[in-house]
Amino acid sequence: MPDIATLALFCVATLGLLVVPGPAVLYIVTRSVSQGRGAGLISVLGVHAGSLVHIAAAALGISALLAASATAFTIVKYVGVAYLLWLGVRKLMRRGENEGPVELPAQSKRRLFWEGFVVNVLNPKTAIFFLAFLPQFTDPHAGPVGPQILLLGVLWLVLGMASDGTYALLSSAVAGRVRRSARARRGLDVGSGLVYLGLAAWLTAEKA
Repeated sequence: MPDIATLALFCVATLGLLVVPGPAVLYIVTRSVSQGRGAGLISVLGVHAGSLVHIAAAALGISALLAASATAFTIVKYVGVAYLLWLGVRKLMRRGENEGPVELPAQSKRRLFWEGFVVNVLNPKTAIFFLAFLPQFTDPHAGPVGPQILLLGVLWLVLGMASDGTYALLSSAVAGRVRRSARARRGLDVGSGLVYLGLAAWLTAEKA
């Protein structure tokens, strides 16, 4: 299993990614604004129930890949770094000045949960992200990779629910203005782009 230092670094990197809003946070914030904090928190539960599916898929897929070829596993880790670099550059290059506010119709609590679940499970970018990010902190010499991926995924899940829950609690007061502000959205894009690039650079240095 990963050592304490690796887990601590993973938690720091994860928090760095989570504090910058992405599509799931936008969905949660929008629900919180339109239906209140309770709706936002239920959406958080649905989104991260969907994350469990991606975590399990990543654990099974990476384990199978390592069993087939250690070289292929190493290639996946470097491709993961390249993917993080691409995400960072794309965020920095993105222009969203013409985007309007997102409006969603009111839904029941059950519908909120399952909608959040489906939104996350059916998002291929989420699956690709987990396959790119989680393996960076595994070590085949420290034991089976599958359980390592699951442990890292659980840590991601706990931190993600805490972060997204905070957004849900705070967004009722401030998120409406943020959603309607092109400047604020651009600032979030720049911030997230820098986080992705910094993480990719750090992981590259670690592998050197």
